[in-house]
Amino acid sequence: MFMVAMEATIVSTAMPQIVAHLGGLRLYSWVFSSFLLTQTAATVIFGKLADLYGRKPIMLTGIGVFLVGSIFAGFAWSMASMVLFRLIQGVGAGAIMPVALTIIGDLYPTRERGKVQGYLASVWAFSAVVGPMIGAFIVTKLSWAWIFWINLPIGLAAACGFALFLREKTRQQRPSIDFAGAGLFTCAIAALMGALTDISGTDRTTLAILAAVTCLCLALFVRQERRAQDPIISFDLWKRRAIAAANGAGVVIGMVLMGLTSFLPMYVQGVLHRSPIVAGLALTMVMVGWPCGATFTARAFPRFGLRPILLAGGLLLPIGAGVLVFLTPDSSPVIAGIGSLLMGLGMGLVSVSSLVLIQEIVEQSERGSATASNLFARNLGSTLGAAAFGGVLNYGLSHSANAGSANSDQLRDLLQAQTTQVNTALQTTLQHSLHVTFCAMFVIALVSIVLTLLVPAAVTRRIGEVPAE
Repeated sequence: MFMVAMEATIVSTAMPQIVAHLGGLRLYSWVFSSFLLTQTAATVIFGKLADLYGRKPIMLTGIGVFLVGSIFAGFAWSMASMVLFRLIQGVGAGAIMPVALTIIGDLYPTRERGKVQGYLASVWAFSAVVGPMIGAFIVTKLSWAWIFWINLPIGLAAACGFALFLREKTRQQRPSIDFAGAGLFTCAIAALMGALTDISGTDRTTLAILAAVTCLCLALFVRQERRAQDPIISFDLWKRRAIAAANGAGVVIGMVLMGLTSFLPMYVQGVLHRSPIVAGLALTMVMVGWPCGATFTARAFPRFGLRPILLAGGLLLPIGAGVLVFLTPDSSPVIAGIGSLLMGLGMGLVSVSSLVLIQEIVEQSERGSATASNLFARNLGSTLGAAAFGGVLNYGLSHSANAGSANSDQLRDLLQAQTTQVNTALQTTLQHSLHVTFCAMFVIALVSIVLTLLVPAAVTRRIGEVPAE
């Protein structure tokens, strides 16, 4: 989990240098969205394969696929090849994350699982601090390829640990796997991302085709899910108001998190003209705030109730995004870090509260599906966020007042931030584009307030009355 968690921040910090070396700025957001696309689609499939074949072989397969993708990503010769190898990495991550959480559920009873979840939160917090630092060090002192190759010793050590120490019973069950649903979902999201990511540079005919493919695949996906024996998404589960609202908040969290991690480093380096280390520190604050908010929620909701914490998290998200909206080229990177921290706190409050909510209002036989639906919602939000905010950025670049004076080579030079002379017109173009992107993020974050208000007070009150184990 540390390997996958660190990948989220180390790549974000190094991406300005990668795109400066490889070119292809329009594919910038696809480096993130391609990874999330395959991870989202693979999560449910590998979760069911773990039930069919056991946890160990699926975990080892996931680690192997992730490492293969990491090796080739380090040898990427263009942004297109980088996107392809990130797709492979996403498949591996789609196996690692759900199976790791399943193994925790297998090994530890409910009474001890909370403490173990605290360990897992510390892994994410530690990787959030270490990842940007390592990423900044690598792009400054070494080749950027090492941000991917550093996964090799970590992954091999984890694989050896599972191979030597994980013991499990042979499983005879053969649950059905909804490959058709996973395929239709993947096609629908891929077409949607294609339309959103390059909306300003794609002709209307291509956009119409992509929109038609998206609608057709979604319609077929809904039909397939209604007929499937074990559907990827249980529509009956999502019909419950509390679960739908909580999972909707998960979609919002995924979207704003991806927008923040993708474009805050670009703003700090390209607009504020600061070093990758400073950009990494600003981004680190979101992953510092998240575990702090999560820890507070786990300890405080029995005293204060679940609904106030949900509302507080829903309010912190747009407040933090609003701080980023007011950034200017003269702003201190500390302001960017404060906005990042506030958003991280809000995410921690909402994510843990939502997970507690959906786990407690369903029967034990539905708890696994309910938990999976929440994780699925976050992954879906991250996938859509990478595509949507990438489209907003490209739109802003092409519609800025100084758009005619900007080209890919100049933007690459600006993102490298290695020269003392700053192209003011170019910096203004990038600042305008990222400002529009942060405004879009603020609007999306406002939805979290509405969604948290939709959670019935009676439901959260009943959960608060459940005694802690």
